[in-house]
Amino acid sequence: MFLLLFLAPGLILCDSDGIPADVQPLDQSPLEDIQKKVNDLWLSLLYPQFYEELLATNQTAYAVCVVKPNTKLDADKPQVTGHVLFKQAYPYGKLEAVFYLDGFPAGTNLSGRAIHVHQHGDLSDSCDSAGGHYNPFKVNHPKHPGDFGNFYSKGGKIIKYKSNLTATLFGPHTIIGRSIVIHEQEDDLGKGSNKASLENGNAGKRLACCVIGTSNKNQWANQFAEIPAKRRKRITK
Repeated sequence: MFLLLFLAPGLILCDSDGIPADVQPLDQSPLEDIQKKVNDLWLSLLYPQFYEELLATNQTAYAVCVVKPNTKLDADKPQVTGHVLFKQAYPYGKLEAVFYLDGFPAGTNLSGRAIHVHQHGDLSDSCDSAGGHYNPFKVNHPKHPGDFGNFYSKGGKIIKYKSNLTATLFGPHTIIGRSIVIHEQEDDLGKGSNKASLENGNAGKRLACCVIGTSNKNQWANQFAEIPAKRRKRITK
């Protein structure tokens, strides 16, 4: 563990710069090699089962967040349920996500709903105990790694695929064990005129939430198949 703590600052340095390639480069630099070794060590020590599963699934990791309504909301608020699924190739892939949510009003001209990763995987006080935005780099919103933006429902549902997300399942900044919160209002993307805009986008009350955990690939395959082929092709180009 001492070795892990000693090497972690090097990984943080690598992570802040980012690695643009979605796959491991043919000519791996010494810095990238160090990053992979530290990630391997981090995963094998803190998430040994996850690391074994990762090696068994062709170096691809999967995670799931089972969304449940905020139990502290008034009864007239939307009762949102569903899943948020994640997939990421190890060690250089960009995070992908499928959002499959139900329970929104079925009307038209509805405003967007902000979705963010929050600091704590603690739902002991429903969504209120999830803390603020996960912000490991101490930057303003909307540059937090889990600032997923606004989502618009259709027929009471949100079915959305996103790729090239800046959050990660690996290393010291993994979002595994943290929470996702679906908000009542639209994210102002940091363009508001108050402090809260730079902290949470003035996204309003917390409609629903969940804790991110590891999963197998079956849920991803099933949910991803429900994303229209034209939309997947357009997004993944």
